[in-house]
Amino acid sequence: MAKTTQTGIIAFEDGTIFRGRAFGASATNVGEACFNTSMTGYQEILTDPSYFSQIVTMTAVQIGNYGICPDDVESDGPKVKGFIVREVSPVSSNWRSNTSIQDYLAEAGIPGIEGVDTRAITKKLRVSGALKACISTEDISDEEAVQKAKDFGGLVGVDFVKEVTATEAYQWDPEALQSTPFTVPGTNLLSDAAPTKRYKVAAMDFGAKFSIYRKLQHHGFDVHVFPATTTADEIKAFDPDGVFLSNGPGDPGAVDYAHKTVKELIEHYPTFGICLGHQIITHALGAKTFKLKFGHRGGNQPVKNIETGKVSITAQNHGFASTREELEQAGAVVTEVNLNDDTVEGLRLKDKPVFSVQYHPEAAPGPNDADALFVDFYNMVAANAK
Repeated sequence: MAKTTQTGIIAFEDGTIFRGRAFGASATNVGEACFNTSMTGYQEILTDPSYFSQIVTMTAVQIGNYGICPDDVESDGPKVKGFIVREVSPVSSNWRSNTSIQDYLAEAGIPGIEGVDTRAITKKLRVSGALKACISTEDISDEEAVQKAKDFGGLVGVDFVKEVTATEAYQWDPEALQSTPFTVPGTNLLSDAAPTKRYKVAAMDFGAKFSIYRKLQHHGFDVHVFPATTTADEIKAFDPDGVFLSNGPGDPGAVDYAHKTVKELIEHYPTFGICLGHQIITHALGAKTFKLKFGHRGGNQPVKNIETGKVSITAQNHGFASTREELEQAGAVVTEVNLNDDTVEGLRLKDKPVFSVQYHPEAAPGPNDADALFVDFYNMVAANAK
């Protein structure tokens, strides 16, 4: 695919301007600028609902090499506001791909820019912290782009969950077509066969990645998805064996309706939370979250389990973290910490079958070190059922 000669612009609230070649859609969007250090998995990043309202810069040099595979999306389409890369591969080569990243973003209305110094953008965000930004592949002046960036409301105090949650309750993959192990002759690449006894889990969708549902299903759960605004009484009427709290976008402090619901649910059901779900448990316990300087986004974040001493390499995507002192005062045990900055990465309750992690154990993209957490949740639900 020939490269376009059309220019694109990324403008930050402090007046900094980067220009490069446009790809994807002809559009202008605003959002919070962030970066992701993953080497692969750009398709999962584009479609992760946690990135709603964000403009993502990839630190990997070339993006788009293997195109887009419809089986690997994490939601019903791209959720980012813009995409910035050093170079878009002119060739998409993968037997599972059905389109290029250029055409995929164009169809979704998402602007992209290549040919900019992504190292400079990354360093800027690490030094300055997260910045409001404007990305445009249209005819727009530098001054207008900077003003649009300044006018963006930001993430703090804003509820973006309602923009990405399910509109109604449904059962995920009722025929279990997506939990079938992928095999090659003589090898079972998913050696942990699904348990024979299955349990019913109510998954609260705050912007969940499909990979989480696939993992839950593969590890012995029939997954029933509920919108974020579902009340505790509605969940109780469903009578699940356990409750799962998903990832999602925005400020965890802004979804007070979820805090209330989860506070009641953890009194009655085994509960497992991931990312935003972890932060919502934090608020349900009466503790607080705070905004990180530039967040954790990538597939190589080291996390240490304080109780076992084990270190896992994890995939992460979050811009907020839980306050450790308040969690401990609320009676929670902080189980895991990030080895880069010592922020909270996991918790459990002393007297209830409730635990959560800040990272993404479903790991798509990312490593599989933390996959055993789904087994832990299954065992917890099974023990509670007895």
